[in-house]
Amino acid sequence: MMKKLFFGSTDGKAVGTYLEHKFQKYLEKNYTFDLGNSANGIDFPNLEIDIKVTSIKQPQSSCPFRSARQKIYGLGYNLLVFVYEKIDNNLKKTAKLNILHVVFVEKTRTADFQLTTQIHNILENKGNQDDLVALFNDKNLPIDEIEALNLANEILVNKPEIGYLTISNALQWRLQYGRIIEKAGEVNGINKLI
Repeated sequence: MMKKLFFGSTDGKAVGTYLEHKFQKYLEKNYTFDLGNSANGIDFPNLEIDIKVTSIKQPQSSCPFRSARQKIYGLGYNLLVFVYEKIDNNLKKTAKLNILHVVFVEKTRTADFQLTTQIHNILENKGNQDDLVALFNDKNLPIDEIEALNLANEILVNKPEIGYLTISNALQWRLQYGRIIEKAGEVNGINKLI
């Protein structure tokens, strides 16, 4: 059972921080590694892994925006996603966490599913720079005209992998994990650990 302070709480950030720290303490007992700071970057910088903890009710989290390229080529690091269900016990005034899924997503699969799928469709249909720039405009990709042209040219030379996140535009990326939970173990680069 979890501490009483989580009973009745809907604060996913507090639960996420609690689980992340508990997992990190477990690792510290058994392994030697450099721990990053989730507020300043990724949790395990030397391993290029960031931990994300999310509720099954709304499996999503935020992530720092670095560049529009992340939506096409991925975040630049791997994700270890813990998906939990919190159950309150009204009699004991405690809360219990059930970890329903743990999914490891390789960095090449951390791009946006819809955008990378549409890019693949354009390339398979002999699309060109203009088609890609039009797609970026339709998707309101947060880039200027010069960046859009450079990115389109890069895609023509270096086709991105299909990503499996849903990434919403905002001051921070909004990552949604429903698809990776569904596809874990079925797609190379999305590994179901639990």
